[in-house]
Amino acid sequence: MHFSPELTDRIEQLSAKYEASGQDLIAFLDGLLYADYLTYWNYIHLDTLLSLQNPRTHLHDEPIFIMYHQITELYFKLTLHEINKVANSKNTDLHEVKTCLRRINRYFEALTHSFSIMNEGMEREQFLKFRLSLIPASGFQSVQYRMIEIGATHFYRLIDKDCRDQIDVRNASIEEMYEFIYWKKGAIVESTGEKTLTLRQFEEKYSATLIQLAKSFTGRTLWDHYLHLQYTGEADEELKRLYRAFDENVNVLWPLQHYKSAVTYLARRPDDIAATGGTNWQKYLPPRFQKRIFYPELWSDAEINDWGKSWVNKQLTHQRSS
Repeated sequence: MHFSPELTDRIEQLSAKYEASGQDLIAFLDGLLYADYLTYWNYIHLDTLLSLQNPRTHLHDEPIFIMYHQITELYFKLTLHEINKVANSKNTDLHEVKTCLRRINRYFEALTHSFSIMNEGMEREQFLKFRLSLIPASGFQSVQYRMIEIGATHFYRLIDKDCRDQIDVRNASIEEMYEFIYWKKGAIVESTGEKTLTLRQFEEKYSATLIQLAKSFTGRTLWDHYLHLQYTGEADEELKRLYRAFDENVNVLWPLQHYKSAVTYLARRPDDIAATGGTNWQKYLPPRFQKRIFYPELWSDAEINDWGKSWVNKQLTHQRSS
């Protein structure tokens, strides 16, 4: 049998590769002879994936609710995949950072645009029934979303706006700042000041992990990479635009879609229905109340004062024209 130069070259490369790792090329080739061909369903574990939806009721729309949240968590994982790549880079590369942010922004744009599945894709009466079987579980407990926030900016930016003057962020430890993290306020019973079960569950499972993650991101967040590029003179208008888009996607557009969904399914005047986790969604979700901004240095004072207002105006304009 005649071997082409290309085939001979590949065999030599494989031989060198396996010899360097102490492996035998012949044994590897024998393994290929016995191995089955890869299939699409095995590669993505399709059977397992399709078995992960386990509704707690018989209502038709509950699987929609489950699958959309699972899709959301996969997009969050994609986002963290990009953030970690930049964070783990030994050198800050302008092209790499831009590529990362373009991908992340596309992920969040896809999530935001797909939220009609939640806003319009379920019957309200069904949702109000099956949601009762979810208590105290809540999207508030998405740890990947918290990880994205931690990887995006300096940790002190996540302190609740009403508590920022109570702590010396320059000298405070991560543990000290964590006690004032903004999301805790969204899961406190206003009448008693006690933590909801949703928050207690979340803290018990994830607080140690998140504190350690915040420590590991010190000096490596996306914002640290921007500051380095700014220091070296490489930061340009496109980079600024990408960071601003990321800030708006995570801190305005995404929470406001949740707020719109909550209004659709939970708002019932004169009384509002509580969220399954007991979170105060009326004050927790609107960006104008939280004023959570990853990169305030990239926004004007007027933009910060009107944080989230432009989206609300667009929605009102759309409703009037519909």
